[in-house]
Amino acid sequence: MDRARVNMKAAIFLGPEKMEVREVPRPGCGDGEILIRVGACAVCGTDVRIYYHGQRNVHPPHIIGHEIAGTIEELGTGVSGYDIGDRVILVTSVGCGKCKYCVRGYQNLCVDTRAIGYFYQGGFAEYMAVPREAVQQGSVLKIPGELSFEQASIIEPLSCCINGQDYLKIEQGDVVAIFGAGPIGCMHTELARASGASETILIEVSPTRLDLARDFSPDLLIDAGREDPVERVLEITDGEGADVVVVACSSPRAQQQALQLTAKRGRISFFAGLPRGSSVVELDSNLIHYREISVFGAFASYREQYIRAMTLVSSGKVRAERFITHRFALDDIVKAIETTKSGVGLKAVIGNEAQG
Repeated sequence: MDRARVNMKAAIFLGPEKMEVREVPRPGCGDGEILIRVGACAVCGTDVRIYYHGQRNVHPPHIIGHEIAGTIEELGTGVSGYDIGDRVILVTSVGCGKCKYCVRGYQNLCVDTRAIGYFYQGGFAEYMAVPREAVQQGSVLKIPGELSFEQASIIEPLSCCINGQDYLKIEQGDVVAIFGAGPIGCMHTELARASGASETILIEVSPTRLDLARDFSPDLLIDAGREDPVERVLEITDGEGADVVVVACSSPRAQQQALQLTAKRGRISFFAGLPRGSSVVELDSNLIHYREISVFGAFASYREQYIRAMTLVSSGKVRAERFITHRFALDDIVKAIETTKSGVGLKAVIGNEAQG
């Protein structure tokens, strides 16, 4: 058999700050499975955290990466509704299919969730096998022909932002403030505008990120390293505060400030998780009580939100290519992770034919 058919190149995570690109056996395609040839896999902030610190649900040696788009290479026995050559993306969360959350379609909240790129092997490789459980729950979604693999790789993080904003019910005329001007913060800005927000405010401490965020035309950029975001938001809203606040950065201080600058009956999303050891935050609960503020969490996303994200990207309402600032070949995976961590760009994408 041809060597190219039995081996593939993959980035193997071996532990914190240990990643090797090597030839490994190409995965088989068992009953009920789908084999994907990866076209693009974007680097997520979680991938960065795993590389530098590890994660308890990722056991080396392992292939990470979950913002995946590619082509169906092979169909396992019993798989229907797909053809070899179909261009697809993958829903990350794979549920048990039995708990009350899975029954309601919320596989991301499954009591035994097993995610692609975490429990299952991920997309920083030339090929990957989609497990039977994922195929059965409809995790393989066909993408429109006009989208590139790079554009399609943005659908996963965009779906997560949709999950966060579904709780917030942004309406015409709302003032929306967002902490963090990385790719997620910029996506939240785009979604808030599409929902009818009258004013979008991006708050960031990095001058580089502030410059990058200008391309997304928020109504106001606040340099939190130079001015107090609470005072500034209250000033421009005549003391009322923002109707909606999204904390899209891992900062306890930002969570505290979010409460302080939220208007009465406002809604807050603690979208970003906090580092281990920093997740217990002192909050003034009287602000929640007397202002009738609602505080929501958001974790990952589910299938229906991927479909909505795909519609936004394919229609051009969200221009995915604007988020992609760096492209790398698989051999340069560590450089891609380092670039993402540095904050010099937004999304870095690994592609089989990408150039650094």
